[in-house]
Amino acid sequence: MIVHFYTRPGCHLCDDARLMLKLVREDIAFDIKEVNIEEDDTLHEKYMLMIPVIELEDKIIQYGQVDYATILEALLR
Repeated sequence: MIVHFYTRPGCHLCDDARLMLKLVREDIAFDIKEVNIEEDDTLHEKYMLMIPVIELEDKIIQYGQVDYATILEALLR
Protein backbone atom coordinates (compact mmCIF):
# COMPACT_ATOMS: atom_id res chain seq x y z
CA MET A 1 0.00 0.00 0.00
CA ILE A 2 1.40 3.38 -1.03
CA VAL A 3 0.18 6.63 0.50
CA HIS A 4 0.92 9.77 -1.50
CA PHE A 5 1.80 12.74 0.69
CA TYR A 6 1.68 16.08 -1.13
CA THR A 7 3.70 18.77 0.58
CA ARG A 8 6.09 21.66 0.02
CA PRO A 9 9.09 23.09 1.86
CA GLY A 10 8.39 25.43 4.78
CA CYS A 11 4.89 24.09 5.40
CA HIS A 12 4.38 23.64 9.15
CA LEU A 13 1.12 21.75 8.70
CA CYS A 14 3.03 19.39 6.42
CA ASP A 15 5.60 18.78 9.16
CA ASP A 16 2.77 17.86 11.54
CA ALA A 17 1.15 15.59 8.93
CA ARG A 18 4.49 13.85 8.25
CA LEU A 19 4.78 13.01 11.96
CA MET A 20 1.17 11.80 12.03
CA LEU A 21 1.81 9.49 9.05
CA LYS A 22 4.82 8.04 10.85
CA LEU A 23 2.70 7.39 13.96
CA VAL A 24 0.04 5.61 11.91
CA ARG A 25 2.75 3.59 10.17
CA GLU A 26 3.72 2.18 13.58
CA ASP A 27 0.30 0.47 13.68
CA ILE A 28 -0.22 -0.48 10.02
CA ALA A 29 2.30 -1.12 7.26
CA PHE A 30 2.36 1.21 4.27
CA ASP A 31 4.84 3.16 2.19
CA ILE A 32 4.86 6.94 1.98
CA LYS A 33 5.61 8.61 -1.32
CA GLU A 34 6.31 12.24 -0.51
CA VAL A 35 5.71 14.65 -3.39
CA ASN A 36 6.84 18.29 -3.40
CA ILE A 37 4.08 20.13 -5.26
CA GLU A 38 6.47 22.97 -6.14
CA GLU A 39 8.27 20.62 -8.55
CA ASP A 40 5.15 20.07 -10.69
CA ASP A 41 3.02 22.96 -11.99
CA THR A 42 -0.11 20.82 -12.31
CA LEU A 43 0.15 19.50 -8.74
CA HIS A 44 0.98 22.98 -7.46
CA GLU A 45 -2.16 24.42 -9.04
CA LYS A 46 -4.29 21.49 -7.83
CA TYR A 47 -3.09 21.35 -4.20
CA MET A 48 -1.53 24.72 -3.33
CA LEU A 49 -4.41 25.78 -1.06
CA MET A 50 -4.98 22.30 0.37
CA ILE A 51 -1.57 21.03 1.48
CA PRO A 52 -0.74 18.84 3.18
CA VAL A 53 -2.75 16.30 1.20
CA ILE A 54 -2.80 12.59 2.01
CA GLU A 55 -4.05 10.39 -0.80
CA LEU A 56 -4.56 6.65 -1.27
CA GLU A 57 -5.43 5.09 -4.62
CA ASP A 58 -6.23 8.49 -6.17
CA LYS A 59 -8.64 9.31 -3.34
CA ILE A 60 -7.93 12.11 -0.89
CA ILE A 61 -8.00 10.76 2.66
CA GLN A 62 -7.44 14.10 4.37
CA TYR A 63 -5.93 17.54 3.81
CA GLY A 64 -5.01 20.61 5.83
CA GLN A 65 -5.25 19.61 9.49
CA VAL A 66 -4.79 15.85 9.60
CA ASP A 67 -5.42 13.46 12.46
CA TYR A 68 -4.42 9.94 13.40
CA ALA A 69 -7.91 8.40 13.57
CA THR A 70 -9.01 9.56 10.11
CA ILE A 71 -5.83 8.30 8.44
CA LEU A 72 -5.90 4.96 10.25
CA GLU A 73 -9.57 4.36 9.46
CA ALA A 74 -9.06 5.11 5.76
CA LEU A 75 -6.08 2.76 5.53
CA LEU A 76 -7.89 -0.10 7.28
CA ARG A 77 -10.72 -0.13 4.73
